Amino acid sequence: MDEPITLNILDKEYRIACPTGEEESLQASAHYLNTKIQEIRDSGKAIGTDRVAVMAALNMAHEFLNQKSDYERHSKSFFNRVRSLQDRIDVALKNTQQLEL
Repeated sequence: MDEPITLNILDKEYRIACPTGEEESLQASAHYLNTKIQEIRDSGKAIGTDRVAVMAALNMAHEFLNQKSDYERHSKSFFNRVRSLQDRIDVALKNTQQLEL
């Protein structure tokens, strides 16, 4: 069941429905977002709350997609290594079985 939780972002409070048990994760996400927004605002590279929020969202989306791409690349490499080991094991088992005959 969703429970309302209060988040502070850019000195404003937002009440958001949150699934039970996800409160800490949502608070951490809000803190991360707030930190990114403050970094952009303090850098002076963007003016206006809406523009700062959009820039923070774009930066976070970019970070996420890069990490996702890295994860997928590493997962594929790991899968290929496991497949190679399975193939080696299969060959070794076949050789062992042939020797026993």
